[in-house]
Amino acid sequence: MQLKYHTKPKAILLLEDGKVFEGKAAGKIGTTTGEICFNTGMTGYQEIFTDPSYFGQIVVMNNVHVGNYGIEPSEVESDSIKISGMICKKFNDGFSRKRATQSLEDYFKNDGIVAISDVDTRAIVRYIRDKGAMNCIISSENTDIDSLKTLLAKVPKMEGLELSSKVATTTAFKFGEETSTYKVAVIDFGTKTNILRSLAERDCFLKVFPMKSSVKDILDFNPDGIMLTNGPGDPGVMKEETQLIKELVNTGKPVFGICFGHQLLAQSQGISTYKMHAGHRGINHPVKNLITGKSEITSQNHGFTVNADDIAKNPNIEITHVNLNDHTIEGIRLKDKPAFSVQYHPESCPGPYDSRYLFDDFVSNMKAFKKQPLVNA
Repeated sequence: MQLKYHTKPKAILLLEDGKVFEGKAAGKIGTTTGEICFNTGMTGYQEIFTDPSYFGQIVVMNNVHVGNYGIEPSEVESDSIKISGMICKKFNDGFSRKRATQSLEDYFKNDGIVAISDVDTRAIVRYIRDKGAMNCIISSENTDIDSLKTLLAKVPKMEGLELSSKVATTTAFKFGEETSTYKVAVIDFGTKTNILRSLAERDCFLKVFPMKSSVKDILDFNPDGIMLTNGPGDPGVMKEETQLIKELVNTGKPVFGICFGHQLLAQSQGISTYKMHAGHRGINHPVKNLITGKSEITSQNHGFTVNADDIAKNPNIEITHVNLNDHTIEGIRLKDKPAFSVQYHPESCPGPYDSRYLFDDFVSNMKAFKKQPLVNA
């Protein structure tokens, strides 16, 4: 048997501060831009690439081999690849999983995703951890550094950027069985499909609303609870959505926020958000539940977080979870309303089901709400 040798074109990775890495092309031949970030997970690349929260970002994968188990259609988190590009050490042309239906190379080409391989990803991650998040450009069609610098200079910063409207639904749709016990209004800022599945598995019928929906639109559904989803971009620019959430919280209906939804819930209570140095992205982040005293291994994907100093000034907000690596806020709840949120992703299950109880807590709040309906809600 004769092995085929595939030659790959040269590719360039240029960072905003002028740092250059040379590698090989993967996926579509072309040029792409976005904010560079890194994910520390050793598996789950398909879920990462289809997570809408990564829209506008180029992801460095920490595992040495990417693409080795191919693509399996049921494991997507949205209807298409959402990352702007990908950086890895070794890009597998083939795959070895029986359930897979295509290679990552074909998957990227079909969705027009530009990537670069054969670069020192450890060096890149160390560089980002030191210098912080910044924009970058990948090109496998243009290797002129000055030309790439000109293109990169035109890319807007993530801070101050509204991106949810690029990935969230613009028309309401239903999910789950209409005969379910609970009705949940899901406000979509770029939801992962497994959030919807996790609710449907708990006897919930969902109506997923566009983020520009009115309070009346949502309350006309007569939901037992309200879910605030994940999404991309800077939560600080979402003024209308923050006001919408404030009004929904004031109805007294149970509210559960995840990631971007957590940040917006905090903002609705006067808590500010800010851009992190490098963000949290991976499936091994330790979080302590301050209520139970137990720790959880969590899946995370966020570049913004809520302001702990603002929470300390608000007597109605209780901190429920903290990150054990950097002590950033990972969860809050309101003392006078059945509303809570977490910065991480309980639907992701990185190994154990450490955080799935949060969906059960939400259902418990809805059960209590149904027993004691709010007058004039």
